[in-house]
Amino acid sequence: MERLCGPELPFWVANQTFHTDQPDLPECFQLSVLSWLPCICLWAICPIYLFYLKKNNRGYIMMSIMNRFKTVFGLLLWIVCWTDLFYTFHELRQGHTQPPIYFITPLVLGMTMLLATFLIQFERLRGVQSSGVLFIFWFLCVLCAIVPFRSKILQASSQSEVNDKLRFTTFYFYFALVVCELILCCFNEKPPLFSDVVTDPNPCPEATAGFLSTMTFWWFTSMAIKGYKVPLESKDLWSLNQRDTSKVTVPKLLNNWEEELAKAKSEQNLSSQAVYSKPPPSTTNHTGAGGGSSPEEIEVLLSSKKASPRQPSFLRALIKAFGPYFLIGSAFKLLQDIITFVNPQLLRMLISFTKQKDAPDWWGYSLAFLMFFTAFLQTLILHRHFQYCFVTGMNVRTAVIGAIYRKSLVITNAAKRSSTVGEVVNLMSVDAQRFMDLTTFLNMLWSAPIQIMLALYFLWQNLGPSVLAGVAVMVMLIPLNAVIAMKTRAYQVEQMQYKDARIKLMNEILNGIKVLKLYAWENSFKDKVLEIRQKELNLLRKTAYLGALSTMAWTSAPFLVALTTFAVYVSIDENNILDAEKAFVSLSLFNILRFPLNMLPQVISSIVQASVSLKRIQAFLSHDELDPNSVDRKNTAADFAVTVVNGKFSWAKEDPPVLHNINVMVPQGSLLAVVGHVGCGKSSLISALLGEVEKLEGEVSIRGSVAYVPQQAWIQNATLRDNILFGKDYNEPKYRCVLEACALTPDLEVLPGGDMTEIGEKGINLSGGQRQRVSLARALYSDTDVYLLDDPLSAVDAHVAKHIFDNLIGPEGVLKGKTRVLVTHGISFLPQVDNIVVMVEGQVSEMGSYQELLKQNGAFAEFLRNYSLEDILEEEEAADEIIEDEELFPDDALSNHTDMVDNEPVVNEAKRNFIRQISIISTEGDNPRCRSVRRHTTSQRKHADHQEKKKPNELQKLIHAEKAETGRVKTKVFLEYAKAVGILLSVFICFLYGCQNAAAIGANIWLSDWTNDALTNHTQDNIHKRVGVYAALGIAQGLLVMLSSFTLAMGNIGAARKLHFNLLDNKFHTPQSFYDTTPLGRIINRFSKDIFVIDEALPSTVLMFLGTFFVSVSTMIVIISSTPIFATVIGPLAIIYIFVQRFYVATSRQLKRLESVSRSPIYSHFSETVTGTSVIRAYGRNSAFVLMSDMKVDENQRSYYPGIVSNRWLGVRIEFIGNCIVLFAALFAVIGKKNLSPGLVGLSVSYALQVTMSLNWMVRMTSDLENNIVAVERVKEYSETKTEAPWEIEDKKPPADWPMKGNVEFHDYSVRYREGLDLVLKNLTLSVKGGEKIGIVGRTGAGKSSMTLCLFRLLESAGGEITIDDVKISEIGLHDLRSKLTIIPQEPVLFAGTLKMNLDPFEKYSDEELWTALEHSHLHKFVSNQPAKLELECSEGGENLSVGQRQLLCLARALLRKTRILILDEATAAIDLETDDLIQSTIRTQFEDCTVFTIAHRLNTIMDYTRVLVLDKGQIAEFDTPANLCHGKESSTAWLKTQA
Repeated sequence: MERLCGPELPFWVANQTFHTDQPDLPECFQLSVLSWLPCICLWAICPIYLFYLKKNNRGYIMMSIMNRFKTVFGLLLWIVCWTDLFYTFHELRQGHTQPPIYFITPLVLGMTMLLATFLIQFERLRGVQSSGVLFIFWFLCVLCAIVPFRSKILQASSQSEVNDKLRFTTFYFYFALVVCELILCCFNEKPPLFSDVVTDPNPCPEATAGFLSTMTFWWFTSMAIKGYKVPLESKDLWSLNQRDTSKVTVPKLLNNWEEELAKAKSEQNLSSQAVYSKPPPSTTNHTGAGGGSSPEEIEVLLSSKKASPRQPSFLRALIKAFGPYFLIGSAFKLLQDIITFVNPQLLRMLISFTKQKDAPDWWGYSLAFLMFFTAFLQTLILHRHFQYCFVTGMNVRTAVIGAIYRKSLVITNAAKRSSTVGEVVNLMSVDAQRFMDLTTFLNMLWSAPIQIMLALYFLWQNLGPSVLAGVAVMVMLIPLNAVIAMKTRAYQVEQMQYKDARIKLMNEILNGIKVLKLYAWENSFKDKVLEIRQKELNLLRKTAYLGALSTMAWTSAPFLVALTTFAVYVSIDENNILDAEKAFVSLSLFNILRFPLNMLPQVISSIVQASVSLKRIQAFLSHDELDPNSVDRKNTAADFAVTVVNGKFSWAKEDPPVLHNINVMVPQGSLLAVVGHVGCGKSSLISALLGEVEKLEGEVSIRGSVAYVPQQAWIQNATLRDNILFGKDYNEPKYRCVLEACALTPDLEVLPGGDMTEIGEKGINLSGGQRQRVSLARALYSDTDVYLLDDPLSAVDAHVAKHIFDNLIGPEGVLKGKTRVLVTHGISFLPQVDNIVVMVEGQVSEMGSYQELLKQNGAFAEFLRNYSLEDILEEEEAADEIIEDEELFPDDALSNHTDMVDNEPVVNEAKRNFIRQISIISTEGDNPRCRSVRRHTTSQRKHADHQEKKKPNELQKLIHAEKAETGRVKTKVFLEYAKAVGILLSVFICFLYGCQNAAAIGANIWLSDWTNDALTNHTQDNIHKRVGVYAALGIAQGLLVMLSSFTLAMGNIGAARKLHFNLLDNKFHTPQSFYDTTPLGRIINRFSKDIFVIDEALPSTVLMFLGTFFVSVSTMIVIISSTPIFATVIGPLAIIYIFVQRFYVATSRQLKRLESVSRSPIYSHFSETVTGTSVIRAYGRNSAFVLMSDMKVDENQRSYYPGIVSNRWLGVRIEFIGNCIVLFAALFAVIGKKNLSPGLVGLSVSYALQVTMSLNWMVRMTSDLENNIVAVERVKEYSETKTEAPWEIEDKKPPADWPMKGNVEFHDYSVRYREGLDLVLKNLTLSVKGGEKIGIVGRTGAGKSSMTLCLFRLLESAGGEITIDDVKISEIGLHDLRSKLTIIPQEPVLFAGTLKMNLDPFEKYSDEELWTALEHSHLHKFVSNQPAKLELECSEGGENLSVGQRQLLCLARALLRKTRILILDEATAAIDLETDDLIQSTIRTQFEDCTVFTIAHRLNTIMDYTRVLVLDKGQIAEFDTPANLCHGKESSTAWLKTQA
């Protein structure tokens, strides 16, 4: 430096800088280091930055006034700097020789200013709106110019006049210009021309945000404010950034994956070629050029044969696609790791500063500000890193979902069979999610070891080898944590099984709740649920024990480490003195160590999980794809529209062929029928024409476009109209014509929204016939050249099939002139088709017209004989009859009797409206509830017409939409939860938390006191006492932690038990009307999701919340007690904190809700697509569906992205408050240095350094707590619904043998379904003697079912009463009443469990009695043939028994109870006549002396009854013996006879 500055200007003068109260830097230092620093930075980063700008061009920005100013200032700066340079030359001419530094510095500065000016313009041309690089450069320039700014003024004021006037002036010019540039740099340029921002209606402000705004996430504030004012909706969300959309990310990944596949393929080919190219061993024995190859060559070829073919690596594709972006985040992480270790060093200097009483004050102040500055920088860098990681994770998820979706549309059937739909959906949901979670912490893999090594290095410097003792403790804790984690996971898996079992049982109970009430079986089932719940809670308790242990390990770890280290340090050597510096710097280093040590095992386990996911995804994406060219679509041969020549097909390459030597020619415009027995390959032939099966040999060609109707109709979850249009444009006349041809017009009148009715998943709210017709309508509307119809007529009724064939498929139908291939079983249609192909065992056995084939007398004639011709005739007649009768409703002609709710007009309407809501619960179309719903729909059509005229909006709603909670949660709910935990226990828990923190503070205060011994040299006197007390306090803290988290867990489990018990109890006591108006899904949701939250999510949230809350409070206490002045700052900081917290909680809560709402459509759309791939491919709609999926994913990411940013936004703001706390703690320590011991300074500042983390988490926990506590509110709401009458009333118990005779009397009895509805039964009065058999008849809605329900008091009377054997039934307990009546319900409901349980859940009867009952109900043979006998497992809903057997089981139940009064709700179409006769005969013999009420649909059942009751509109029309009624000509029964 001497050479540069010359001997007059020294580079460094210690007395001038450090040891004065007025420090100043020497001129040489100012001219060299301070001037060059910004320049070096800019030149260093410039090449990288220019390369980046070259790559990323966003379009140019118009020259604005601001830009012109920036440029002019840049040029002025260059002129100012070079003025200095020329002045130096001028002085040289004058003979004043200046040192070289005066030439170099202005030259360097001038060049740099030119570079900066060039960058300003280059950025403008590249569309950069706000430049980070230049901002940092100008900021450094200003920072470095402040020192000369001050020292020049100091010099000028100390001398009378300024020596170097010109340089003095140019410097201030320079300073002013640099400050202007810095200020201008804070503002944004306009967006580039033609950018998305201009066109997008709701662009994300991030794209246009300035550098400062981006670093602090200021651009998010607008959404935070909006979310605070009103709950956010999806329309408030910003559009996704271009780089995050599926349009960009998915192709990026797919292109890399294709490259991988291509590479793997080419390597495979190379290796196989290498093997083939091995020359034959030469027979001649001369080794010339011609003779075989050299031995080495053969060696090489052999080795290549052994190398297994390389698997294409999905990981490599991912890295290529998203690695570069992720690496930027990693660079930030590295920077942050290094800065982390600056603060402990500054803390050491601060403590040593407080020891030196004569040190100048400015040292302390600068240290305090430095601490603040590094902490703030660390915050900004850390959150930038997180932002990069999370965005990468989000992009990976989008790309993986997109790749899987696209693949699932093209995989072969063989590949499809290897994984179920559920597994593939899991790939999308679970595995993609794992990648997303991993990317956020992936950097810890290298960052944790770096942090650990750095921390150990500094600790070693501080305390020497005794650190190893502390590290040993840490390492020992890792396996403990690992063991706990494994155990916990095992428990969780087991607990999930119990939870599933409980939900399954609840689902069944709620599905069959009516039956449980009728049989009075509630208690038995309640005990079953509680038994499972008890096991579940036991596991939760075990998990809680483990949780308490691990919490203790996690909180006491730093303490134990410190204890062992300090104890070892003090005791190995007498000279080792523990002073404040060593103690507190070590503590803060140990705290830094804690995080990476805990994270490493987690990261490793999530990497293991992700690698499993990676393998699964890779396997799926490597499946074989269908060959798009297996069917030749470009065929132009004249006559034949469909040709197959020598076709041989199999479902998978390795399977045996399903079709062989197939030769089929279909002339243009003809109708070909394909017939044959079941499994002879008819559907496979259609698949072959579509190219869905592997073509082993032969040619297939189809001319023109194709429409396909599969055997199982595939219906999307969309409106009916969308299902038919299937992406084509809407054309009214054409559409009407299609509906007419497919016989859908009448159905539309019945659907609540006409053709805009939303169809549930898998077409759940349409009957099978309707689904098939919609599928046909879709084919017809698509208006293609070739129609492939795979048995579309089997699902519809005979007369509908005839209608469709005549109007649509047949020679006179809409499709005449098109080429049609129809697979069918309906023989009646065959005479009208052009050609028939007869398939036998995968071959075409014969082909020709109907007449030709009959003449040949081959397989076809045989086939016809099997279906004898009378059948055909009968079928035709039946169809005609039905058509006359049923013009209005061509669906399945079910009987017109329906369930109890249907005589109430409002219910019909609403019920149809809400079949959809109910259907959401049962995705399988087969659960009993849905079946009954479907029956309602069809049977209501008869009397729905006259109500249809009412406007739907006038009607009362049957099922009210569920309220979603918005806004803040009321304090009441927290109190409810505290009550459930127990008020005393809650207070005790808080007290324990207080104690544990008191112990921790105590230990640290003791430590600070101990370190003060070093000042007074009493160190060796009482080491044992010091260590002992420190250890005691620390261990006490550990035990208290364990105790408190344990009591908390016990309290939480108690609360969970109480809340679930109340909910369950209430639901069993709830009247039936509640279940008719509430969709099951809603109730199940309370039992599954909300109880799960109360069991698992809430306790951990409460634990974290209490922990962070008390830590934050104790920090404040410590700082205030050491520097009381700090209290003044707490107020303002707390206000800012609460502000930020309120904004964040409101916004993030709503964003979470939006995100979870928009997530499920992705998966449901996907599983729908997977089931319908063949249809989608046949219509050529692949790309449209891919777009739909992408839109759904983007929609989900639109609410996920602000969610990530809201966390960053919060982090920066809260950590800023934490950094302020550090600043003030340090500042006040410096101010009050005179009366503070170094120990106290160390204590308060090291506490402040830790507080940021807990402040941050406290806000998040408040947010989670509010989200989760809602579950308590929802469970509570359903635990307090109105209950029915008590089950047993002690003082009103009827005698044990009541009813003796079985007399039933109705006195002026009226009933309505619910408050505010019309009466269903009006003033009935009748009396029935014991032993009479009464038939109840009447049209739908006359109140037949209601009468039976009144006997059981499922409906409570609105007036009048019913007495049985002189006991008023309204006065006794419900169970006392219901257990004395027996009903055989219309819908046989069975529960999952053994047969024995289904007959006798309370185990009242012996096995002999059970067998007798089975014998009488004709099930004896069936049951005794089962290996399990009475222990036969019934599946859910009794699916493994036929409907008839289920009905007979209900009869067996009735026989077992054998009460004096039997009610028989006769089954409708669900049952075959045979079973019906069995039931009737059993009832006649077994219930001879009982009173029997039968709701009848067939007259033959009631012809021999004592009396028949004819109901009409809730009143008695007639009540007489059957004989009398039949003679009366005009009576209602005559009407009934015509109906039957």
